[in-house]
Amino acid sequence: MRRSGRAARLTIYLGESHQWHHRPVYMEVVHRALAAELAGAAVFRGVEGFGQSLHIHTSRLLSLSEDLPVAVVIIDEEERLRRFLDQVDEVIGQGLAVLDEVEVMQWVREPASREHG
Repeated sequence: MRRSGRAARLTIYLGESHQWHHRPVYMEVVHRALAAELAGAAVFRGVEGFGQSLHIHTSRLLSLSEDLPVAVVIIDEEERLRRFLDQVDEVIGQGLAVLDEVEVMQWVREPASREHG
């Protein structure tokens, strides 16, 4: 069965090497999202990109980078995501976040019907 509805998507763009207390920032953000009981989060690693530094970070063999771009994507209600941003301000330090409205489609299994007879 497919359900759909309105939600919000928070995408936080970071560098893979960004750290918070000797731990990758993206990992800290995901763990805090779980603790905040948000609907879901995932981290995506980029193969090439640039940010404020205007320096290209790439995974190409001849110029291996230790600071590839990563995107942390979190889905939930907009207000919950705005409150969550307040909780991770200190962790992010340097990065960019985008908050946009999305339509969510979720496929769920219906419970098997139980026939008594």
